[in-house]
Amino acid sequence: MGQRGFATRQLHECPRGAAPTARATPIYLTAGFEFDEYGQAAAHFGQGEGYAYTRIGNPTIEAAEHTLASLEDGSQALLLASGQAATSVALLALLEAGQHVVSSTHIYEGTRALLNDNLTRLGIETTYVDAIEDTEAWEAAIRPETRALFAESISNATNRLIDIAAVADVAHRHGIPLIIDNTFATPYLLRPIEHGADVVVHSASKFLAGHGSVLGGAIVDSGTFDAERSGALFPHLVAPGRNGTPSLAERTGGDARIAYARESVAPRFGPTPSPLNAFLIGQGIETLSIRVERQSENALAVAQWLAGRPEIASVDYVGLPSHRDHRLAAAYLPDGYGSVFTFTVHGGAEAAQRLVEGLEVFTHMTHLGDVRSLILHPASTSHVGLGSDERLALGVEPGTLRVSIGIEDVEDLIGDLAAALAQVGSIVGAARV
Repeated sequence: MGQRGFATRQLHECPRGAAPTARATPIYLTAGFEFDEYGQAAAHFGQGEGYAYTRIGNPTIEAAEHTLASLEDGSQALLLASGQAATSVALLALLEAGQHVVSSTHIYEGTRALLNDNLTRLGIETTYVDAIEDTEAWEAAIRPETRALFAESISNATNRLIDIAAVADVAHRHGIPLIIDNTFATPYLLRPIEHGADVVVHSASKFLAGHGSVLGGAIVDSGTFDAERSGALFPHLVAPGRNGTPSLAERTGGDARIAYARESVAPRFGPTPSPLNAFLIGQGIETLSIRVERQSENALAVAQWLAGRPEIASVDYVGLPSHRDHRLAAAYLPDGYGSVFTFTVHGGAEAAQRLVEGLEVFTHMTHLGDVRSLILHPASTSHVGLGSDERLALGVEPGTLRVSIGIEDVEDLIGDLAAALAQVGSIVGAARV
């Protein structure tokens, strides 16, 4: 055949053959993959071999999944487009209409809205446990139709810590999984699966990526699904497939939960992460321990300094002996207490606004887990949809501010806060008279 036309050549004249071996994970920024031979397509769709379409599988995405599963001591991980997608897919892989979730009261407001507004429309109800330290309260909330327990390892906004092992024991007595959102702790500080959790979710946009540049989420499964014990509660995991093919439990054993999430929920609802985002999350994970160690050290120093200031009414940081869960933190968080916490300034909303506006090093934005220190006023932002009594029950007062401490020189962070607090002195003084 002679030389092909211009339009054909601009599409097809590219080098082919084996790719060179790159030390960094290559970015496979492609919607789909070529089949080398005719039978390869059938093998993929029949047995799941190889790659066909990025919504189903991509080498860059799988590289980040593999690393995260290892760091969380899990069996498999599933990367998704956002932390909200991770929580949604993890729950939808377990629940159906008429079923029930037991959740900690102390959770991210986006998760609360998912449970209260979206899952209720699907016929799924939620009962909340406020006294999360009370295993009897968790036990009492479980119904015959309960299919999951849900909590955060370190909570938003008051830094409540859950006794994962104790709550996992409650869940396992009923043959149901405990799901832990481990975003605040990260696997560097805490690995919930080691303490009995069954499923871990992350907003990978936060500490895992680390630089506030991309969105992503992840599910990590322990790989301990027991078909004999729990199969009757989760028939979709043990029922034969179409045309009598083996069930997920028969094909994947203890990985049946995450196999269902990967094969049925995620590809059909479609929260596929970009391979570029997966690459950046993978790059962020490579420095996770260094960043989180520095952030935790800085956060403890800042929290201790704030606790000694007369302008500050309270500091909710689990690393302080004054926090109600500090003893539990000593057992679960030996390598650091995390870097996201709240504090409340005397003088209410006016003082909080003056303080935020007086900061120069802290960035005012909706995010956390960044290398930069961030600050936000929850009552007027993340928790604005709640009534005042609901906010107070969650520890969010008019003068409460949430900080996510970064890797800056801690002296600069304290100096920035000191200068800003000096500007709110008159408001605080009037409030305390």
